[in-house]
Amino acid sequence: MAEPEAHSITVAIERRIDPTRTREATSWMQAGTDLATAFPGFLGSGWVRAGESSDLWYMLYRFRDLTTLEEWEQSSQREWWLESGRAFANEVRAERRTGIEGWFDAAGATHVDPREPEAVSTGPVQQPIPAAPPRWKQAIVIWIGFFPMNLLTSWALGFVPGFEHWPLVMRILLATVMLTPVMTYFVLPWVTRMLRPWLQRSS
Repeated sequence: MAEPEAHSITVAIERRIDPTRTREATSWMQAGTDLATAFPGFLGSGWVRAGESSDLWYMLYRFRDLTTLEEWEQSSQREWWLESGRAFANEVRAERRTGIEGWFDAAGATHVDPREPEAVSTGPVQQPIPAAPPRWKQAIVIWIGFFPMNLLTSWALGFVPGFEHWPLVMRILLATVMLTPVMTYFVLPWVTRMLRPWLQRSS
């Protein structure tokens, strides 16, 4: 069944990295991100590792919809990039998530700073990419982030001269334009980190 193009798509890829070529692998991952940024629909990318003693890394990237994702995945640039890393990066598994669920992928993994390639080490896989939390938990997390930000934005816009006389559509448009990037890049990632134990807890 085809994935809906109306939703953003997050792709999580598991790879094993040769621990003797960590510096090359780190530069290679960054090069992949740099290439993807030039493609329409690219919304962000990064990588995390399974644990301090694991050579299993998760790379995540997000695109606006299925069409833009496939343009990247089927591009000659990505094919060249993948080929250049085959000597030290072995893909284990790839998984796609649509919409907001992508925020909750690999929630328990450890972030790796690309400036510290020596942080990767060898060892057994410590955890797979966890399943997304139940939708009711996702809804609560989104509300926890959205409510105070919406309240703050509404309060701040109240100081704009004549703002209360703007048409309703224009007021909502301005508020959502201001809120969307803040929620996407700062609030949602922070809230999911703070609530990670609860999100991962089994029912």
